[in-house]
Amino acid sequence: MKVKLFDENHEKDLEAAINSFLKELEGEVIEIKYQVAIGVFSEEQVFCFSAMVIYT
Repeated sequence: MKVKLFDENHEKDLEAAINSFLKELEGEVIEIKYQVAIGVFSEEQVFCFSAMVIYT
């Protein structure tokens, strides 16, 4: 079993990164875990979209 971690500032970038990885993956996906974190600095909101792909 292996894991691949992804971390992007925009959800579309995360989607593209995961799709690119899955396109080249020769193994089997066991599970994908997804998370969003939001931080506030002054008047700016910062988003962090992350995912962990567990595969064989």
